[in-house]
Amino acid sequence: MSFKPSLILIFILKAFVFISLVTANETIEIGAIIDFNSRIGKEQKTAIDIAVENYNNDRINHKHLMTVHFRNTSKDTIQDFFTAEELVEQNHVKMIVSGMQTWEETALIADIGKRHQVPIISSVTASYTPELVQLKWPFLVQMTSSSLDQINCTSSIVSSYQWRKVIVIYEDDMYSDSSMLAVLTETLRGHGAEIEHQLILPQLSSMSDPREVVRREVVKLLRKQSRVFIVLRSSVSAAGHLFKEAKEIGLMGRESAWILADSLSDLLDSVDTAFLSSIQGALGIKNHYADTTKAFQDFKGQFQKMFRSDYPTEDQSDPGIQALKAYDSITAIAKAVNSLGTKSSNDSVLLKTRILSSNFTGLSGHVSFVSGALSHPPTYRIVNVDGNRYKGLGFWSSKFGFSEVLGEENGERIGVDGSHTMKSSVVKWPGELKRVPKGWAMPTDSKPLIIGVPGRTSFEKFVKVETMAETNERKYSGFCIDLFKEVVKILEQNYTLPYEFEPYNGSYPDLVQQVINGNYDAIVGDITILAERTKYVEFTQPFAESGLTMVVPVKFDRSGMAWMFWKPFTTNMWIATGAVLVYTMLVVWFIEHQSNAEFRGRWKDQLGTAMWFTFSSLFFAHRENIKSNYTKIVLVIWLFLVFVLTSSYTASLTSMLTVPRLEPSVKDLKWIKRTNATVGCDGDSFVKDYLRQVLELQNIKNISNQDDYPKELESGNIKAAFLEIPYQKVFLREHCNQYVKAGPSYRFGGLAFVFQKDSPLARDVSEAILTLTQDGTLNRLEEHWFALSRNCDNADSADETDSLTLGSFWGLYLVSGATSTVCLLFYVYHLFRKSRQLSGPFCDNIVHPSTDQSFWTKTAGIIRYNQNDKPAASLRRLTSARAAGLGVDKRGLSPKWHLVSPSDAAQIFDGSSQHPQLAIEMENVRLE
Repeated sequence: MSFKPSLILIFILKAFVFISLVTANETIEIGAIIDFNSRIGKEQKTAIDIAVENYNNDRINHKHLMTVHFRNTSKDTIQDFFTAEELVEQNHVKMIVSGMQTWEETALIADIGKRHQVPIISSVTASYTPELVQLKWPFLVQMTSSSLDQINCTSSIVSSYQWRKVIVIYEDDMYSDSSMLAVLTETLRGHGAEIEHQLILPQLSSMSDPREVVRREVVKLLRKQSRVFIVLRSSVSAAGHLFKEAKEIGLMGRESAWILADSLSDLLDSVDTAFLSSIQGALGIKNHYADTTKAFQDFKGQFQKMFRSDYPTEDQSDPGIQALKAYDSITAIAKAVNSLGTKSSNDSVLLKTRILSSNFTGLSGHVSFVSGALSHPPTYRIVNVDGNRYKGLGFWSSKFGFSEVLGEENGERIGVDGSHTMKSSVVKWPGELKRVPKGWAMPTDSKPLIIGVPGRTSFEKFVKVETMAETNERKYSGFCIDLFKEVVKILEQNYTLPYEFEPYNGSYPDLVQQVINGNYDAIVGDITILAERTKYVEFTQPFAESGLTMVVPVKFDRSGMAWMFWKPFTTNMWIATGAVLVYTMLVVWFIEHQSNAEFRGRWKDQLGTAMWFTFSSLFFAHRENIKSNYTKIVLVIWLFLVFVLTSSYTASLTSMLTVPRLEPSVKDLKWIKRTNATVGCDGDSFVKDYLRQVLELQNIKNISNQDDYPKELESGNIKAAFLEIPYQKVFLREHCNQYVKAGPSYRFGGLAFVFQKDSPLARDVSEAILTLTQDGTLNRLEEHWFALSRNCDNADSADETDSLTLGSFWGLYLVSGATSTVCLLFYVYHLFRKSRQLSGPFCDNIVHPSTDQSFWTKTAGIIRYNQNDKPAASLRRLTSARAAGLGVDKRGLSPKWHLVSPSDAAQIFDGSSQHPQLAIEMENVRLE
């Protein structure tokens, strides 16, 4: 008989292991309490066996033998308590690995650890903060991180899909703590959401008929508006009943959303198909672990082989997160034992200290502890249940937010293109919905949207409810009704919106209260947005501005008519006109003074002529002859300016004289308070309380119909009516010549529709109202319902014509002034050139001074020259023939300039010279 070499090798190895175990220096006793009948318990037991086997087989560096005492859990929590005590007292275990799935069971086992100072390692997330857990159970080691990260992840998902109300579901136990629920509440509030309701399921072990109890609790959810459910903490058995009942009553249908915490999502790999079929479309938050490393692949091969051998009836054999954490628990224990050595390895206190000082990368992730819990922030994988499996949508971590893929940097997993919102991943929602669910109880044909409508209104053009005599049916009409129907047309492009109108004959504040109480789902009407109301209801985008104004009768104002001529122009306009007129007058006088005899003479005569000429040009009545071309250019622009000004002035003055000057009979609110005059308002609205509490008016009369306002105002029963701006516009359009607005406006939020608080329909309706505003539909509805009265040409126009301002004419003023200035400069330059042609000592002193004189001295000489009524010298160019006629020396045959005496010059200019030809030549010289 021959032996195979492989069999001989196996025999030798087993013998070596046996001898090593026998000769071990010390045995470490470990207890493990696990549910052998559950899938999680089976995975945990297999993982612990593999970890212990790997440790015991590695005898190179270890001198310890690890032994595990397994105990099965029972349905009785007290029995599990005694089981743990037995392991400590009879089996002398130095630590216990707890495979409990509820925090209540884990807390009882932790009490045993605290009493006997034995470390308890658990993978259940506590209901308390890690600091509080460490204080109450100092020997409890949590192979989980703080639940705060999971709460933040849940809140981020809610915020990504813009859900505003959620329902939290969790299984109760005797160790439940409200602090984590308070943290969830605050975190959701930071994302603009709130918890509408908390559904607390009793412990499954305490229920004789779990199905009936769960069903009775789940039915209560039908009365709630929110359809976003967060299963915060629950066992698999309780969750199975929950989902089955929720599906039967329709809470797993369209517009619903379910978010599962990791206590359930981590088990999706091990639950049966019936469980998965009841949560189709749910979102889950799973603890993510790296499944591509060599260590994981080696463990996976060992796990599948042992699991299939021990549990052949199980459908699949892949390890879950609970198996990985169980393996890492044994690894942490093994590292702690090795670091203590043989003498201190059985010291439980030292073992706990060394375990809490662990720092290694395990199969489930990085393992290190702070306050008795894992310190490394977890990375969650967001999954979506689809069919018999689930698909990944992305990842979330407190470090990078949401990310569709993960990368690696310095040995750590990081998100790529992290974001605070979920990416546009394809999600299979409950009910095969193709869009994001509203997360709200949407109306159906069997349960339509119940909309309250104001039954009695002061202004029926906004809302009017009539009862038809023939059919006894109600007819709803008005601007608000037509607007809502247009909104529904837009909404029905995405989903149907069955609704029913119901009239409400109470006051407006009471109608809003009906929505708060849940009697109505919405209000369609002219409801004013107020700060106090926004705390309890949801308003849509306002479709009309809102504010409170005072309307009073008018009286014709005839005061100030004597000074009406002054009002067409503003004061600045009059000043600018006068300045341009005076400047033009000076320029015309300066240019015409030298060459035009009509602008010469004594100073007062010159000033009078210049002023008369300029003023008469305003009416195109000037008669003075103009000699200079420069003056003509100045006058062309000036006369054009005069034409525009006089035309505008005439039109404005005519308008002011013909349009009636309507003045309010009551100027302001102070007069009302001082005289304690009676005012009127709609007593069914908030206005009465506002007048009494804010404006401090006491004498208030209720007006129930818009037709009663004119009667009360004309009879003097009320001195003023307080109307909201939309009503005021309608009222003045019908009575434009009889009443006016007086005093300031007190602004509010506008008129809008009302929905229940945080209703997603309010957001959709707001978007539809904006669409109708942009495409002009809202304007067309306003023109249809609020058309002008036949007696009013334009009720919105101002009663008074505004005065003309300088801003409309400054361009003309600038052109006129610039033209006058340019012509003046050209004239001065021309005058300066002529002055240089003079010669002789007399002229040199007057017109052509020495070059060492200053600029201002030269300028003064030119001005004196221009101002001489009879020039001291006239220039002539004489030939020898012309000189003979004047008796001038003929020695100078070449042309030259001669100085003529003032008397001779005067004779020449006056035409009295004895030499007519010379007079003509001198005249030509003067006009050049």
